[in-house]
Amino acid sequence: MRGLNLSEEEIAILNSKIGLKHLLNDKKLNFEKALILSKYEIHLRSLQEKLIHLQDWVIRENQKVVVLFEGRDAAGKGGAIRRITAHINPRHYKIVALPKPTEVEQGQWYFQRYVNKLPKQGEIVFFNRSWYNRAVVEPVNKFCTREEYNIFMGQVNHFERMIIESGTFLIKYYFSISKAEQARRFKDLKSSPLKKWKMTPVDERAQSLWGQYTKYKNLMFSKTNTELSPWNIIKADNKPEARIEVIQDILKRIPYTLAK
Repeated sequence: MRGLNLSEEEIAILNSKIGLKHLLNDKKLNFEKALILSKYEIHLRSLQEKLIHLQDWVIRENQKVVVLFEGRDAAGKGGAIRRITAHINPRHYKIVALPKPTEVEQGQWYFQRYVNKLPKQGEIVFFNRSWYNRAVVEPVNKFCTREEYNIFMGQVNHFERMIIESGTFLIKYYFSISKAEQARRFKDLKSSPLKKWKMTPVDERAQSLWGQYTKYKNLMFSKTNTELSPWNIIKADNKPEARIEVIQDILKRIPYTLAK
């Protein structure tokens, strides 16, 4: 480590189990990279410990929490949710990522299948995409009619008001990435034998429809970024920074207290 001008704290980090793990994972012994990764992991772990306290409060006080994740394809929504839920009690949270609606669901009120997934007392529900599919993905890809879109846009704020006024915390995140970063992530997915299954026909069209997604995203923000239920935009080109930011924001927005 000579010549690197490291502080005593940084040397201690690199000599810790976490630091040594990241050093040994790189054949070139890249100290700077290992230090960055180690600091990120240490910070993440400290926030994950606070999430345990937050969940304990939710359970103890019979609270209900909905955390909603939207964003373009490959924006990192699922990865962020995995870091948030990594160490909390699985009996008291759900991750909801609904597939294409069934024929029966297509004949129901649009919000009905989401209502069925809302939290009971003492539970947190994470939506990896949500009812906002109808605000962006569906109109861009012609999965809904103009009338269905207009009805949704006319109802969604009232729907969210009902959720909140019924005693549920509702937090909405939009993960924002650049067109170049989305293209890079798609390339990585396609080249990975373990991840290429994630690419869908919708993903394949995402770059060519970038402008349409932007148009409907902006319409969504203009209509649904309300004082009662605002959007929180996370810049997500840098995955570690996005994950840290969203966890810090959740911890700030939920007024949890520690058990006595």
